[in-house]
Order: sequence, then C-alpha cells, then structure tokens
Amino acid sequence: MDFSKILIELKDKHLYRSRKISESAQDTQITINGKSLINFCSNDYLSLANHPQIKEAFKKGVDAHGVGSGASHLVSGHSRAHHDLEDALAEYTGQERTLLFSAGYSANLGIFSALKGELDWVLQDKLNHASLIDANQLIDLPLQRYLHNNIQSLEKKLAKQSGPGMIVTDTVFSMDGDQAKIDDLKKIVKDSNTILMQDDAHGFGIFKPNIPKNSIYMATLGKAAGTMGAFVAGNEDFIEFLIQKSRPYIYTTAISPAICTATIKSLDLIKAGEQQAKLLANIDFFRNFKEALGLPISNSHSAIQPLIIGDGEKALKISQTLFEQGFYVGAIRPPTVPKGTERLRITLNANHTQSQIEQLLACIKNAL
Repeated sequence: MDFSKILIELKDKHLYRSRKISESAQDTQITINGKSLINFCSNDYLSLANHPQIKEAFKKGVDAHGVGSGASHLVSGHSRAHHDLEDALAEYTGQERTLLFSAGYSANLGIFSALKGELDWVLQDKLNHASLIDANQLIDLPLQRYLHNNIQSLEKKLAKQSGPGMIVTDTVFSMDGDQAKIDDLKKIVKDSNTILMQDDAHGFGIFKPNIPKNSIYMATLGKAAGTMGAFVAGNEDFIEFLIQKSRPYIYTTAISPAICTATIKSLDLIKAGEQQAKLLANIDFFRNFKEALGLPISNSHSAIQPLIIGDGEKALKISQTLFEQGFYVGAIRPPTVPKGTERLRITLNANHTQSQIEQLLACIKNAL
C-alpha cells in the first residue's frame, strides 16, 4: 500500500492529524511545544487530573499495590483497590454492581461483544460516539440510526423491529454538548422487549446519573473524574453476565490498582460538589458572555461548547490563530464530525477563571 499517497491526500483535504507534545501537568494552564497556553480543549472538566489530594492518593496506591496490576481481572489482576472502586461506583450511581474496564472504547466493545447472541437489532442515535458505532459494526449486530435526539424518528424505526433489541445513546454528546432525552427513552423501552444503553462519558461526575431500571450505563473515568479507565453499571445479573461473556474484559490486563485508589478519592471530591459548582458557574458565565458578544456558539448547557465553522481549512486557521494568542482550542474535522460541520470544540473546566473565558471569547470574535 502507498501510505505516503494517503498521507498527502489527507493533508490536501485539511484532514491530517498531528500530535502536540504537552510538557506540563494537565490543567487549565498548559505548556505545549514550549509555549504556555490557556487550555480550552481538555476533557478534565472538573479540574481533577492535577488535584493535590488525588495525586497524593495515587502515590499511596503505588506504595500499597505497586504500579501494574500484572494480569487480567479473572487471573490475578483484580485487587482490593479494584473491588473497592467498583463498590464505590455502584453506590454513587445507585446500581447493584459495576465492572471496571481499561477505557470507554473497550467497555462499549465489551458490552456489544457480550450481547451479540442476545439481540436481534440495535437502534443508535445518529451522533453517537464512534466507539458505540464501531462496537456495533465490529460485532456485526444489525444497526439502524435514528435522527439525532429525535424521539419521533426513533419510534418510527422501533415500530418496524421485532424480537429483542437495544436502543443506544450518548448521554452528553461529545461534539455538540447537548443531552439525550433519557426520560423519554425510559418511557419507550418500558413496555417493549428493548434494553436502553447510555454512554455517559461526558456527563459522569458533572450531572447526576439518570439510569432507568434494568438499563445499561457506561461512563469513563478519564474525563471529569480526572484519572483513567471506565465502568459499566447495572443489575447484579447483567454485571455477572459481562464477566462471563465480555471478551475485552476477559482478555485485557486490569488497570493499575493505584489508579483505582486515586479514583476513589476523586469520587469523594465529586460527591462534595465544589468542583461541579465551579464548572456550572463557568458554563453559565460562558453562555451569557458569548450571547453578549453575539457569537454563533451552539446552545449547550454542558462543558462542551461547539462553534460550527463549516470548513476544515478555516477551522484549522482559527485554531492556529488562537494558539498564537495563547489559547489551546481544538479544530474538529471529519470523520469525527460530518463534512460541513467542522468546528472549534471549546471545553470548559472548573478551574477556568472568568477573565480567561472573557479573553478567549474576545479573541474568537476577532478571529471570526
């Protein structure tokens, strides 16, 4: 295969991706390629990734458990720290049990791999995360996609299905920042032979989990919780079923037990609510200030604030302009988002100051 030709084509289409080297801890102030920047593209929504209490808990976890887990959960890798974190997450989400995975992508693949022989069909929101679509297709389950957050579109497709199936949605959509209508979905699945699954990667820790009875809930720990990994929550029988049938769970080395110790401390801080209050205040301030400036930023109540540009080259140029002015904001292009919806994806963190938000929005207005 001519890989160089493919790379040239990606560059010509302004779809080439490159890595920038971070030389500092993950925070609202970050150093990239030697340049100090205000970071507006991190999913560290609650500013916990560099929190001193969580770092101290991680060090204690290393002292108690070492660094690596050494094996999969079903061999010798399931430590007391893993078990305690699963119990803490079950209590926080109000579910009977939870199960840890190494990443959200792995967790979603694990759910679908376990359910392959149990489902006849799957309906997914048009804007679901790539990991949900990939898991569905890799496991080769019949898939249809309903219009984004459109209950009528979902009901129309659901009426044509027969046999057991599953409705799948992001809870907070990763590129638009809007939220799924979980209460409406709960009513739809209540009287049908259907399971509801939600991926709450971008809402966990910020908004209170809304988990209907007998549904499947997946969330990640590398965003608002500030550590790494993911978990699935649900009924006792379902979690035990995953342990027996989920190939990514069975065949993957467990995450570091020290990470589990740090995440338990993170969960304590999430329960305290101080960081959420700061983040939600920043979201309100951002929304009010962008309205005052007349910026065409989508109406999102989450930490994700998208500015649709509609052109990949232009989005990259604006992102680079902001970079030169001291702001790190990612330009999002296909295939992450559909062609014509290229955007700047601004993410707010709890420790951003109002002054930083004002400066960013003023620079965006000038750049536009």
